[in-house]
Formats: sequence, structure tokens, C-alpha cells
Amino acid sequence: MTTEQFRLISPRIPTEPGIYKFLDDEGHILYVGKAKNLRNRLNSYFGDKNTHTAKTRALTRNAHNIEFTIVDSEHDALLLENTLIKKNQPRYNVMLKDEKSPLIYICIKKERFPRVFVTRKVFRDGSVYLGPYLSKQRVHGIVELMRKLFQLRTCTLNLSADNISKGKFKPCLEYHIKNCAAPCIALETEEAYNRKIEQIKNMLKGNFAAVKNHLREEMQHYAEELNFEQAQLTKDKLALFEDYQGKSTVVNPNIKDVDVFSIASDEKEAFVNYLKVVNGAIMNTYTLTLTKNLDDEPETLLTYAVGMLQEKFNSITPEIIVPFSIALTDENVTVTVPKIGDKKKLLELSEKNVQYHLLQKRKDEMNRAGKQTPAERILRTLQQDLNMEAVPIHLECFDNSNIHGTNPVSSCVVFKNAKPSKRDYRHYNVKTVEGPNDFASMEEVVYRRYKRLLEEEQPLPQLVIIDGGKGQLSSAMKSLRTLGLEGRMTVVGIAKKLEEIYYPDDPTPLHINKKSESLKLIQQARNEAHRFAITFHRDQRSRNFIKTELDEIPGIGEKTAQKLLTHFGSVTRLKGATLEDVEKVVGKAAAGKVKKWFENAE
Repeated sequence: MTTEQFRLISPRIPTEPGIYKFLDDEGHILYVGKAKNLRNRLNSYFGDKNTHTAKTRALTRNAHNIEFTIVDSEHDALLLENTLIKKNQPRYNVMLKDEKSPLIYICIKKERFPRVFVTRKVFRDGSVYLGPYLSKQRVHGIVELMRKLFQLRTCTLNLSADNISKGKFKPCLEYHIKNCAAPCIALETEEAYNRKIEQIKNMLKGNFAAVKNHLREEMQHYAEELNFEQAQLTKDKLALFEDYQGKSTVVNPNIKDVDVFSIASDEKEAFVNYLKVVNGAIMNTYTLTLTKNLDDEPETLLTYAVGMLQEKFNSITPEIIVPFSIALTDENVTVTVPKIGDKKKLLELSEKNVQYHLLQKRKDEMNRAGKQTPAERILRTLQQDLNMEAVPIHLECFDNSNIHGTNPVSSCVVFKNAKPSKRDYRHYNVKTVEGPNDFASMEEVVYRRYKRLLEEEQPLPQLVIIDGGKGQLSSAMKSLRTLGLEGRMTVVGIAKKLEEIYYPDDPTPLHINKKSESLKLIQQARNEAHRFAITFHRDQRSRNFIKTELDEIPGIGEKTAQKLLTHFGSVTRLKGATLEDVEKVVGKAAAGKVKKWFENAE
């Protein structure tokens, strides 16, 4: 896929998070990636290719199509990316093909005195795995906090009852620096250790109240035993945990256990968003899509979705929050329709998510309907007017410029996606032609241009425009036939008087409607090529004029000549200057050579 082909579809790519797939011409997946912003990420593949690796250039060159899937968050994008790569094994993906997963879990190991650690691998060994998490730094921070709060062991010793009773172990440094309570030498019972593990599970599941109650009870116990040092340490742990809770809570922590539902729909489908809230923290979120029947009412759909989602996520909450009243079969569940307060804010958050899904669905439908950008419309019109097989995403236009055969030059301007691509413009000094011969000049520059593109394996344009009539067009075709490019590009000439379009070997010109956008694009390219050629020709004439006057003086180099012209402004003023004035600029020796040259010339 070329940059120009991508730019046609770029405006239709959403700016939401999701995954994207590069496909080859047979529809096989070449690469799967994730992005916070799909459009920005895909644009980076087709920007300045000089900064890309060889692998990236090969990927974009071999790709024929791009598909993308929108998700709610970067977290969902990573999950979906992981699944697709493991399933399809795309040839250009490396990171996720092996057993190393990008998803991070907190493992509570199934063993006596369970260890708690971070892992990327999940084994069916009876251990508890909580997650997945995206941020490695945050997960390690949580585990470190748990070790500070509960003094967990980090060793891999086999702490069986038999080994401990036989005294096989000695306390390590972790015990001496008070990071571990030393269950290896029976200074902590298994029962006490397991109570701490239960609080860790509560903490990771969002049951913050249970953890706080445990720490308060422990602090009270130490105080009653007059162990004020341990009571103070536990108080510090409680403050540390409350700080963590404050950063983890997104709503009022007094909202203990609720499920939040909202609904949005169109003619064919309905979306139901689900939020699970425990002690002020949103623990889960999901959006369900339902296909509507003709007589489905929002109340019926939402009632059905509530039961389905609660069963899916094993929720036994005593309260649900909904936008309107619904009838549930379970009379023990309270149905709340909030008007103000924190519960209303939760409902608004859920409604914002569900409206996003509905809006994104409409955007997708517009994309599928083939809504065209102005550039795409113009290019497709040009394709039809010129009866081309391919859309002319990349077109090039040539023009010559000379005055009575002096300083013959040519220009090649490039348009991509119906806009000038000035960094791709090229100008040429005609080398093999003497005198005013536009036909031979055109033959030379067209040959040089496309010989270079073939050697560098650069993409060829879909359309080539020659500024001139049948003669210039025939000359250009000679070069293309020599290079074996005839038939691989559409080539036309445009005559200036009547704006007639000529095809190779066809004496009858094509007349495009004067008000047509496609003709205006051709004229814009022709005028731009003419402007670029004229500007280059003037520069060449100026350089040659300076060269005959100054650069031919023996002993006067280019820098000295430039210094004189900058100071005096012109050769005429330099001739009229005194020797002393010239000496002040370039010194006595150079000034003498200049004045002597002008005196001899006169």
C-alpha cells in the first residue's frame, strides 16, 4: 500500500483506541497492532519513510488493505491484540508470539504460607491469579505496598510442617529488617498468615472496608496489650493503605456494592453498558450489543440485559442503578433511579460509555457507505474522465523552459492525493540537446525521471501529464517505450490553447468540461510545472550571467566573487568603483586582478 492510497482512507479511520490489521492481497494477516489513537498510529506508518526500519517498509509495501476494530480502552486493545496474534501468528509480529505475555498478573501461590508475586504466565496449579494489569510499574507498586502492610515472605523454601518442626531453616535478612514475620522458624502461625492473605484478596478485589477493619482491629489489639510500638506501626500501615485507597477510588467509598446499567439504541441494535462498583472503585466494565425486534421497548431490553450481564459476571449485588425503573424477578435487589449525587454521577459515566458505542456505530456505518473526501471525489472524477483503470492518487506533470535555446531546463511536479507534494518536485538541466528543441528535451527528461524511479524501486505514478501537444507527448512515449513502461501508466498531453487532452497514437483530442474539477486539477498541475520550470530557468540565467562577468577572472574564486557582489550590489557598480574601494572588500591582490581584468576588457 502506497502513502497516496493510505491518504484516501485516512480521514475515515477513527481516533479512538483499538487494534489494526495489515492484510496482504489474499486477505492474510501480516501484522496486528494496538493504538490509543488508531488514525495517528496508522499515519505514522505512512509518514517519512526514511525514519522507518526495513521491516516496516516491507510491511507497508506488502500490505494491500487495513482493517481495524474499535474498543473501549487501551487495556481492551491489548487483550484483543494478544488474542489475535496468538491465534493467527502474523509474520511481522514478534513480541507476542512466544510464551511471554504483555499482560501482568498478581499471583497468590497455592502453598503453605503463600507467596505473592508478579507474573506474566498463568498456570492451572490452583493458585489465585488477579488481573490482568497493563502497567508493570503500578503492579510492582501494589505488591510492594502489600508486603509493607502484611510482612509477606519472598523466599521459595518448602515450609511444610515437617520441615519447620525439624528446624531446617534459619531466619534470613528479610526477618531482621522486619519485612517478614519468619514463619520458617514458627514465629508466625499458618492461621495468622492466611488471615493476611485474605485481606490481600480483599484489597485487590476492591473490598477496602474489610482491609481497613482488619488493620483497625490489629491496632486495637496491640494497644490493649500495651504494645504501643506495634500499634503505631499498624497505624502507619493504615494511613498508607488509606492513601492507596484514595488514589484507587473513583466514586464515593460509601457506595458499597452496586451494578450500574445504561442503554442506548437505534433502529436495529441496542447497547447496554455495565459498571461494577465495589466500595467506591469501578471493578469491571462491559458493553453488551443486542439485536432489536420490531416491538422491543427500552424497558424490555434493559431488563433482559441486566439478567444476562449479572449472570455473565456472577454478580449478586443487592442494588442496581438504572436510568428508568424496571421490574426484576429478584425482589431482594433494590432498583435505584438516581436524580442527584454520586450515584447519579455513576449513571452519567455509564451513559457516556454507551453513547460512545452508539456514536461509533454510526461512524462505522458512514465509513462503510463509502463517504468520499473532496480529494477522493476529484480523483475519481478524473479517473472517469480519462477512462483510467486506477485512481490517479499519484500524478506527475512535465514542462520545458528556454529562451532561444539558451539554458534549456525542464521541471517535474508531483501531486499526491490531489495536492502538490513539493518535496517530490524535480528540475533538470537538459544535457543532450542543443538549441530550442522541446521534443528532444522532453524525451531526455522523461527518460531520466523514470529510469531513476525504476533503479530506486520507487512507486510509479498512475498518471503522467505532458505540457504540450502531440509532438511533446510522442517524445515522452519514446522514452517510456525504451524503459518498458508503456501501458503501466496513463500518459496524456494537454494543449494550451483549447485545453485539449491528447492520448498517445490517437489524433482525436478529448475535451473535458471547462467547469470540471478534474480539468481544474490538470490545469493546476500544468501551471505549477510551468511556474517551477520558469523559476529554475531564471536562476540558471542569473548564475550564468554572474559567471561570465566575474568567475572567469583568473585568481578570483566563487567566494571572492560573491563577496564583491554582496558589497557592491551589481557588476556595473563594481566596474565604477575605485581600486581603494575594492581593496577594502577583498584585499590589494584580488582588487588588482579585478580592476586589471575590467580595464583589459574595455
